[in-house]
Amino acid sequence: MIKSVIKGYGYYVPENVVTNDDLSKLMTTNDEWITERTGIKERRHRKNRNDSEETTAFLAKKAAEKALEKANLTAKDLDFIVFATLSPDYFFPGSGVVLQEMLGCDTIGALDVRNQCSGFVYSMSVADAFIKAGTYKNILVVGAEVHSFGLDFTDDGRGVSVIFGDGAGAIILSASEDENEEGVLAVNMHSEGKYAEELAVKFPGTKLGWMDRVLYEPEAVERQDIYPVMNGNFVFKHAVSRFPETMMEALTKAGKTPEDLDMFIPHQANLRIAQFVQQKFGLPDEKIFNNIHKYGNTTAASIPIALCEALDQGKINKGDLVLLSAFGSGFTWGSVLFRY
Repeated sequence: MIKSVIKGYGYYVPENVVTNDDLSKLMTTNDEWITERTGIKERRHRKNRNDSEETTAFLAKKAAEKALEKANLTAKDLDFIVFATLSPDYFFPGSGVVLQEMLGCDTIGALDVRNQCSGFVYSMSVADAFIKAGTYKNILVVGAEVHSFGLDFTDDGRGVSVIFGDGAGAIILSASEDENEEGVLAVNMHSEGKYAEELAVKFPGTKLGWMDRVLYEPEAVERQDIYPVMNGNFVFKHAVSRFPETMMEALTKAGKTPEDLDMFIPHQANLRIAQFVQQKFGLPDEKIFNNIHKYGNTTAASIPIALCEALDQGKINKGDLVLLSAFGSGFTWGSVLFRY
């Protein structure tokens, strides 16, 4: 029986640290307000918002190289790439093909996943299905974001812009027939598109018309259409409902309980959401990993970055049962349960 197991992992974040105090110089906010509502103290942004080199695919390349090294593989060993991002290098093509070229892979397939905060969970689920079907043996799964280029750093955007950071995380998911390895045990993916505009960037997109409106009719495009908008309280209420559902679905499918978990890694959206879920499931501090205070919400990159840090810090060991869960724009949500 073919199983999909994690053979390598790696993450990368820009060197430029942006603290809450730094943001208070750009907009009316302060460290206490941001920390109390989100748990975030700092995040990483590329130094130059208009940098044409430190792109989303570039961050992904750095993370992927570390993952390949840990897996003792080269780019030529990869069969497929699944790349999750909401901030691609280009409107099209997707960043997956850009990464394929950067790494020097063969002419393998590259699939981009546009599921925002749950993008990495969706991507890992897709890669798991490919491997278990016998289609591919070594798949690079990446979550990467450069949010800083598209945020509104004025008072109009402060409710959103203080939350997001830049970064990338990657794993190598490989096929295994080793009886001593269990790998991915359960996955699930869900969506509820009627709430699409509760957390969205609306333009550019076909709903709001032609791209040249920005050039020739700038007054026709509202400021809130080109920057992220979020109904924070509404998103929070849905997140704390869907998180427990998707977690229990994965555990039940694998015949496990919350008590069986060795580590739970939630998408790093808001520390209060993670704390709510931790309390609901009665998880001790050593069984949940959060790093939102350091990196903010890196959307598709948040789970792989947190997974990599937990592994590097020895908080996940061989044989541990690990649950990854996410909720975000779409609305979309889902989980991956695996034995490391």
